Amino acid sequence: MAETGASPDPVPSPDAPPSPVSRAEHFVWLTARVLEQRRFAYHFLDGAGGDPAAGAVEAALTSYATGDGGYGYALEPDLRGPVSQPLHAGHALRVLDSIHRCGGQRVEHVCRYLTSVSTPEGALPAIHPSQRGYPSAPFVPIVDNPPSELLATGPVVGLLHRNEVWHAWLFRATDFCWAAVESLEKSHPYEVQAAVAFLDGAPDRRRAQAAADRLGRLVREQRIAALDPENLDAYPVSPGYAPGEHHFPHDFAKAPESLARSWFTDAEMERSLDFLAGEQQEDGGWPVRWRQWAPGTALESRPIVTIEALRTLRAYGRPIG
Repeated sequence: MAETGASPDPVPSPDAPPSPVSRAEHFVWLTARVLEQRRFAYHFLDGAGGDPAAGAVEAALTSYATGDGGYGYALEPDLRGPVSQPLHAGHALRVLDSIHRCGGQRVEHVCRYLTSVSTPEGALPAIHPSQRGYPSAPFVPIVDNPPSELLATGPVVGLLHRNEVWHAWLFRATDFCWAAVESLEKSHPYEVQAAVAFLDGAPDRRRAQAAADRLGRLVREQRIAALDPENLDAYPVSPGYAPGEHHFPHDFAKAPESLARSWFTDAEMERSLDFLAGEQQEDGGWPVRWRQWAPGTALESRPIVTIEALRTLRAYGRPIG
């Protein structure tokens, strides 16, 4: 099923410069893994959104399966090696959600894996100790008894609820997410993104709206979102982040229907989307803004970032070609 909600892009004239999508297509064929090639075709090329294209994405995703219901093999590029990790599972669920196949036996197996790696609170750690011995980003420490993390748990729980997946694992994990979101005080962009991903899918919509309103005030008070791309010095980069690793309104409200959209004025969102559109680089791809610690991880991450940039622009009705 094709994505809806955006106006069709106008047909370019023969003399028009290459569209953002055509420039990105060249970049994807040049640099991307098979999974991202298939995802790009599903979202943007002729026949996009059909069952054959979705099946091709699902088949490509299967190559990252580990046999225990989880995913590994650097599906999330900053974690290398063959072992399952919660962040890989979250990435897989986002891919399945984007092609409208987040359900069935495959997701049941993912939920069994999530149950097996949960903390005593019933939530997910960011990194399971099984990662030890394999390369991973230096900013994701590996410890023997990792704590529950909203960063890993929130997006997974939100996606499963939005897709009306019901599994015993969800009950305690949902309680953890509510407690974590509603107690946030000092936060940082990736934690806020995880909170939004949970709230956008949480079944209690009144409670989610109230939590989102509070979180939006926190984001503005702590200057977590860079509201003026022309004056980035006015917005602090969170400790441990790469120099210049700012986050913008479009990073939190990835689509107009997100609860985070109400945090920003129309003018702030337009400036943010202008900045996003202008970040497409000469080679057709979008840049990775977080810390790059190995050449291969940056190369694999850029097509992922590129697909998400185009999806966000299209969700807001921006012409992409």
